[in-house]
Amino acid sequence: MSTPTGRTAELDRRAWVVQVMGLPVSVHLRGPDVHDDAVAARVERFFTWLGAIDATFSAYRPESEIGRLAGREPDPATASPLVREVAELCELARTRTGGRFDARRLPLPTGGAGYDPSGLVKGWAVQRAAGWLADLAGHDLCLNAGGDVVLHAGTDRPAWRVGIEDPDRPGHLLDVLDRRDGAVATSGTARRGAHIVDPRTGRPATALRSVTVVGPELLWADVYATAAMTRDADDALTWLTGLADHEALLVTADGRIRATGHWPGTRPGSPPAR
Repeated sequence: MSTPTGRTAELDRRAWVVQVMGLPVSVHLRGPDVHDDAVAARVERFFTWLGAIDATFSAYRPESEIGRLAGREPDPATASPLVREVAELCELARTRTGGRFDARRLPLPTGGAGYDPSGLVKGWAVQRAAGWLADLAGHDLCLNAGGDVVLHAGTDRPAWRVGIEDPDRPGHLLDVLDRRDGAVATSGTARRGAHIVDPRTGRPATALRSVTVVGPELLWADVYATAAMTRDADDALTWLTGLADHEALLVTADGRIRATGHWPGTRPGSPPAR
């Protein structure tokens, strides 16, 4: 959930929402000439590219490049350039998270476990495509992909406000962030239950209800939030604290709220009244 803060009456605004990659993705622009055809064409290109990415990477589509692999890892010699790029990023993510994010050992739609890079693809695709919109001169940008956001606001413009949802009360907020740039990603159980699996054990992660990570790029904020969900609260907080340029807010299985030392929100440390 994202809205601008401060006075914005002088800024024209426009929003688009499309269901793509299995979730609602929205584009919000503030600035001059947002109703021009050229701006709309750029946004249409953004959504078209996300649709093409889904057609390539969706494990739920038997005809996609990933679907045809049926859980096998891509062969660098035959994979398309984008699939090779994502495979390399997945390996980097496995290394950075100590194996707690591992695309090679995830549940498959057809049953069993195997290769599924979708946990990285959304953040990578949205962050990459955001570059096509971020260079629209004079415009502020907020991209929201199923609750994970990429933001940009000019130095003379109001910040965007990003709501952090309470995993125990969907539709209610734990905290609100004022952000000008970067990304905010949340992994948790509020909408899909205990769907995040620890790839080392094959069992659902249950120690945490949600993890929200703020960082420079959505790709890594999303990966780190997902990986942190497989840890217990103390271990997750220690690990997240050690990540440069990232801050995090955690909700434990028993409802406690924990935060890294420089969490930019207003409610670190103790749960709000319920």
